[in-house]
Amino acid sequence: MSFFKLNNLLSRSLVNRSCLKPHYLTTSFNLNRPLSQDHHQSNSSNEKISNLSGYHVSNGPSFMRGTVWWGQPNSPLTIEDFHMPIPKANELLIKTKACGVCHSDLHIMKGEIAFPSPCVVGHEITGEVVDHGTHTDPGIIKRLPVGSRVVGAFIMPCGNCFYCVKGQEDLCEPFFEYNRAKGTLYDGETRLFLRKNGEPVYMYSMGGLAEYCVVPAHALSPLPNSLPYTESAILGCAIFTAYGAMRHAADMRAGDAVAVIGIGGVGSSPFLSPESFVTGLMPFLFVFLLEWEITGGMGVDIAVEALGKPRTFLQCTQSVRDGGKAVMIGLAPTNVIGEVDITRLVRRQIKIIGSYGARARQDLPKLVKLAETGIFDFNSAISRKCTLEEVDKVFQDLASGSIVGRAVVEIM
Repeated sequence: MSFFKLNNLLSRSLVNRSCLKPHYLTTSFNLNRPLSQDHHQSNSSNEKISNLSGYHVSNGPSFMRGTVWWGQPNSPLTIEDFHMPIPKANELLIKTKACGVCHSDLHIMKGEIAFPSPCVVGHEITGEVVDHGTHTDPGIIKRLPVGSRVVGAFIMPCGNCFYCVKGQEDLCEPFFEYNRAKGTLYDGETRLFLRKNGEPVYMYSMGGLAEYCVVPAHALSPLPNSLPYTESAILGCAIFTAYGAMRHAADMRAGDAVAVIGIGGVGSSPFLSPESFVTGLMPFLFVFLLEWEITGGMGVDIAVEALGKPRTFLQCTQSVRDGGKAVMIGLAPTNVIGEVDITRLVRRQIKIIGSYGARARQDLPKLVKLAETGIFDFNSAISRKCTLEEVDKVFQDLASGSIVGRAVVEIM
């Protein structure tokens, strides 16, 4: 648990709440590419494989490698060959350079949260644009041309649903209905197919633990040359999640006292440097029983729970002062229930707020600009780097608790 005093809110982190004009997605599969025009109508497995193998990137390979979780709890990841994924309208094919290793992926692999299988996990990526889907909006192509360096957010907004139009992209309906519930993109289809038999493999977000991935354009932000691929990967989940919690859910103000319960990849992100989200942010470690002494018995203005455990859920609600905010960002296994003192909640105006992440079009460019200033201490946040071949061992170590902070897979 950590405690810190907030002095001055960074003016450059204020959110522009105006809505961005959405780009409407199409569900057409007409890619106008050799051998792939009739893929959607094909009923033949052999024809499907032939169509997929006809797609090449700039006369390059027609296949790639990626990690697969096969659906059995705690079963190992394997590396498989895939047909090159084909982007559709307003989607980009990204050559993955780095991907973070997150507890959210681990929840899937342990069978604690339901998700279709087989699947490719990994949702915290940086990479290079190598292609655009046919009929992609010209504005997207201009903003993110082939060769662009990009960072991707794990919440991939569609841009045109009820919540996206309101600017609440973290509640994007198609993202949760299709990607989180079905493992597909927003036409109800995955972009991943095994090379050996053409069978579909589902995508957790973009399925980032692979050499290439397809990402909806609204989830991507340009990454300047000054920022390294590996370290910048955590902008798309660890820092992105913390920013959403602090800026949108908690509405953190200058002078607020904050406690963070669970100092892992996400829980440590609010204070990656002394100026991560506010100037003069000073971390101070303490045990729970000392909290009341430190705050004069009042508790904190904002408590953040990053573990997703019933005990720390209750602890979080008990940590806040009267009128305070308890912000929950830690995922829990399905059907896990948290308890709360109802009478105190009602009488003392305790606010309990869930927060899944930030808003890609609004917030990810802000985080990139903050990273350019050197404000985030990436070296402290990233405790391990590994290759794609080592990723299963890294998840084992994450499950055992031997990784503190963030591990990042270098796929370049």
